Amino acid sequence: MKSLLLTLAAALLVSGAQAQDTLRERLKARAEQRRADAAGGLQDLKVQGRQVLVHLPTGYRADRPTPLVLAFHGGGGHAEHMAEHYGLRQKADEAGFIVAFPNGDSKFPGGKLATWNAGGCCGDARDKGVDDVAFARAVVAALQAKYAIDAGRVFATGMSNGAMLSHRLACEAADVFRAVAAVAGTDATRSCTPSRPVSVLHIHAQDDSHVLFNGGAGPDAFRDRSKVMDFVSVPETMARWAQRNQCPAPPQRTLSVPGAWCETQTGCAGGVRVQLCVTETGGHAWPGVEHGRRNKPAASQALNANDTLWRFFEAAAARP
Repeated sequence: MKSLLLTLAAALLVSGAQAQDTLRERLKARAEQRRADAAGGLQDLKVQGRQVLVHLPTGYRADRPTPLVLAFHGGGGHAEHMAEHYGLRQKADEAGFIVAFPNGDSKFPGGKLATWNAGGCCGDARDKGVDDVAFARAVVAALQAKYAIDAGRVFATGMSNGAMLSHRLACEAADVFRAVAAVAGTDATRSCTPSRPVSVLHIHAQDDSHVLFNGGAGPDAFRDRSKVMDFVSVPETMARWAQRNQCPAPPQRTLSVPGAWCETQTGCAGGVRVQLCVTETGGHAWPGVEHGRRNKPAASQALNANDTLWRFFEAAAARP
């Protein structure tokens, strides 16, 4: 009888401890959300001395693994601008993923006018040989240590120079990133040997005057041309990924709407996909945003980049 009572007591202790752990996790999640709300929905982390702004989706729970999207700003930009103006936080709330906005390499204390080393581009980050692949890995590791991250659903996206870094991450960190989505920035890598097949989405406007659709740096690229490169064309970028991912069949049109179209290559190694989405207009901008840059063409509304990339990421995560 005494032995039975001891066993029941031990079981109650274990059950109580488990309930306490669950309660602690929920309280932690609520505290994280309150801190985020107080900061306008963004938490501010430091990784390798750089700022990383983090948005937890509505309903985030510390006991439930959540997808993660790293969003890299354009060359000469900074994390705060991308967090405020690209609509990714709203999409994160709608779809239920964590979105983090890392800051590029900058010589300014506030992190402004930052760039990424994507290989052949861009700016001081390239010229100094900054290891932004290692930085991106460190960001993911730091977020995994702090939040409930689903390791099988970690993705990267970026604008312009940040898009180029996304291509590089697909080349050099395919073990971390399930898929990448690049907007207005083509492949700038010097070499690319992914450790495994990786799904790649590229979005580009035909009238982009920075990173020209058919290759080269346009008239609105960095004023100091030595800080950029002779950009690879969109068709060449897609051909490279089709070859790397061993996609046997030509692309098939999967979307056709006024002002935009998408084509997709399937049957690739590992079940990955390579997809290109093109807008006829919109220039060097993030399709779907309502407020573009001053004195620049308005972003195309024919395609919503956030909806498109999230559908792509969800499909990538669904493969074995």
